[in-house]
Order: sequence, then structure tokens, then C-alpha cells
Amino acid sequence: MALAKTTLERLARFDTPTVCNVIELFGIRPRNTGFMDGRIKAGFPELPPMVGFAATAAFRSGSPPAAGDAYGSVAKQLDRFARLPGPAVVVFQDLDDPPVGATFGEMMCSTYQAFGSTGLITSGGGRDLEQVRAIRYPVFTGSTICAHAYCHILHLGLPVRVGSLVVNEGDLLHGDANGVANIPIEIADKVADAAPEYVAAEGILLEYLRGPEPKTPQGFSEAQRACVAAIGKLGERLL
Repeated sequence: MALAKTTLERLARFDTPTVCNVIELFGIRPRNTGFMDGRIKAGFPELPPMVGFAATAAFRSGSPPAAGDAYGSVAKQLDRFARLPGPAVVVFQDLDDPPVGATFGEMMCSTYQAFGSTGLITSGGGRDLEQVRAIRYPVFTGSTICAHAYCHILHLGLPVRVGSLVVNEGDLLHGDANGVANIPIEIADKVADAAPEYVAAEGILLEYLRGPEPKTPQGFSEAQRACVAAIGKLGERLL
């Protein structure tokens, strides 16, 4: 499903928790699904949100390449970027347990970024962190590893499992300092439309809490009810 570039830009204006909150209002999936667990962390939490479409691959570095393995390559990955409906988020599942060598470094990230990728996610490790930070390329990873060992890419474009989330090629992903979530493409436009109103609804309670007036349990309850009611009205319109 094609999405307008403006939709991706609007989604990138909001943090990933807000996006997750809005998705919950549609009731299209259980609330304990659709996001990566705490093993996957933002390498550079100061960067703005990352939005893009998954380009999936498997990775291994614990032993030399073996005959019969289905090898991929960075060049083949780049060729697949054009098949995606928008900018690529490279998603690696590291098949070694625990990870042995770094999945990414300065050279790989610079290459992906040059071909329009908006970020990289791996269940393995990364390196060259200062150099990758300098090019402001978002990475999400489970660890840091100084060497690449026997790094080789295996299959491309098949489903992978990263941070307990199954990611399919072309899935729409949103990530920031808080983690990574999948946005169902069929509601992506509506999520982008609803996010400002959700933020405004939360602002009702935050304005009370941060305001100069003395705080009381009654005042808190009234502000909380108004906040919940505004969110509820938004949810009714989205269903």
C-alpha cells in the first residue's frame, strides 16, 4: 500500500509512545503486540523519530561462510530498496545466540543512508558508534561489539524476529528513544491525523499538573476525567 510522503513526515513529528497510544484506539490488535521489547534500544536516543519500511535480512558472524548457505549482500539489499513503498529501515535478525560480531558499522550505515534508508534495527550488535552518530543515522540494537568477526548476510526479504516482534518486508516501522513499533499500513494516514488531537487531550491533564495553581485530589480527578473523555471521543470517531 502506497503512502504519501507527507504521511511519513507527519508520523515523524510524534514520539513512538504517542503513535502506540493512537494505534490502541483503533482496537485492531492486542495491546501487548506490535512493538519490540526492551532488548532493542536506540543507539542515539537524541535523534528524532525514525519512520520507514522494513527491508529484512538475516545475519551471522560466528563462523566462516559455509557452502550451501543462502547468501545475500549489501548490493542485493540496496537493489531491494526500490521495491519498498518508501524509505527503507534495514532490519537484521542476528542468528547467533549470543551475537558474536557487529552487524553494522560506519561503512554499512553510510551506504544505507546514501541510498535513502532512514535507519537500521538489529537483534545483534553494532560498532563505530561515534562515527554513525556523526552522520545522524538512527540505529536500534541489542548490544555493542567492537569487531565484525565472520560477518555475512544470509537470506533477504523473508520475515525476521527482532525484539520478539515478527517483521515482514515492507512493514511500516516507527522508532525513537523509547523503542520501535509497527504501524499497520491501512491506518497509517488516520494515525497521523489523530496524533495531534491525542496530544492535545493529554495536554488537558498535563496543563493542570504543570500549572501554577495549588494542586488538589479533586482538581486532579477533574482534569483526569476531562483528559479521558477527550481521548474517548477521539476513539469513538476512529472506530
